[in-house]
Amino acid sequence: MKKSTINFSVELDQNNVPDKILWDATDKPDPGLSETKSMSVALWDHKHKNTLRIDLWTKDMPVDEMKRFYIDCIGGLAQSALTATGDEYIANEINALCDRLVKHLQNSKD
Repeated sequence: MKKSTINFSVELDQNNVPDKILWDATDKPDPGLSETKSMSVALWDHKHKNTLRIDLWTKDMPVDEMKRFYIDCIGGLAQSALTATGDEYIANEINALCDRLVKHLQNSKD
């Protein structure tokens, strides 16, 4: 059986705020550690029927990029929900929310 590993390393400042987030994966095309400014990991706890989440971002991640990151995450969930369940209604509703959020960001810049 094939195994794939994903590793995260978080460097913290003296106040335990992330300075740097590094990640690596066995199936990643580029070898070695890669840096990112934000990460969001969600795990389903089937025993307790709830979601466990880890959301981290570095202190130098710009707020506008953070907002875009969350919209992208939500949009990715639409595709995942469609692929996993075949439920087009849920996927379409999530995508409609993303469209509204993108418009909100665009209007906020004006």
